[in-house]
Amino acid sequence: MSDVTEVELVEVSARDGLQNDPVAVSTAHKVELIERAVAAGFRRVEVASFVSPKRVPQMADAEAVMAALPRIDAVVWSTLALNTKGVERAIAAGADEINFVVTCSETFNQRNQGCSIAESLAMLAEMAPLVRSAGKRLTVVMSTSFGCPFEGEVPVARVVEVALGALEARPDELSLADTIGVAVPSDVIERVGAVRAISTEIALRCHFHNTRNTAIANIVAALDVGVSSFDASLAGVGGCPFAPAATGNVATEDVAYLLARMGYETGLDLGALLEAARWLSDDVLGRPPESALAKAGPFPRPA
Repeated sequence: MSDVTEVELVEVSARDGLQNDPVAVSTAHKVELIERAVAAGFRRVEVASFVSPKRVPQMADAEAVMAALPRIDAVVWSTLALNTKGVERAIAAGADEINFVVTCSETFNQRNQGCSIAESLAMLAEMAPLVRSAGKRLTVVMSTSFGCPFEGEVPVARVVEVALGALEARPDELSLADTIGVAVPSDVIERVGAVRAISTEIALRCHFHNTRNTAIANIVAALDVGVSSFDASLAGVGGCPFAPAATGNVATEDVAYLLARMGYETGLDLGALLEAARWLSDDVLGRPPESALAKAGPFPRPA
């Protein structure tokens, strides 16, 4: 067991949650979603993706979202980029953090980013000094760290190889992403351990999809091996437009309930999270939330 007592959740519904949704969500609703997340206690929110609007039309208003967001002390506006142009756009828009994606599958990297893993790592090396000189935080997201929809199993050695390449750019954090929701706890323990073996200093974050109903178990496993930062999405919305059957992210409210019952501090208001999740699902997307907590309610129930 680790000695983790405080856990950071990163709210990703406004970006990873909405990027593949069939509903076209307005800029105003995206901004309100982000504001609701902050009001519920989030201090790190992924707000936009600076990618080609032709490939991901749901993220075409990235600059408009950033321009509408207020600057809030101690709140980090996190963004995603896949290439040099995306990083430059994110910096110009005023992002606090850049999540730069490198995939652990050659096929997925080609389909998602249109280049090889080596080319993505070369772009990362080129852009990292620019991110640092702009005073921004840099996270390298290692997509398909647990499995690929096209190649199947991703060897642990490949994950280590990509992590070593990413670490050469001196990022602030590495994120191991289960892009298609195939991981189980033993995978988490093995792969987090393998990355930890090459660097005990780098901050680690995990990103789990609940495609096969294993995300909560994976978070517990990651906690046990010392990970204390996780992505989650209100109402469990999300998916990857380039990964077949990659259904929603793990629901924020489910993760917050789990952590609270286990005694971890998150700084989040569970009631406000549930209210935001139901608003997003019912009022914006027009369908029931995916989370178990939204269906069953918290325990013990409020008076």
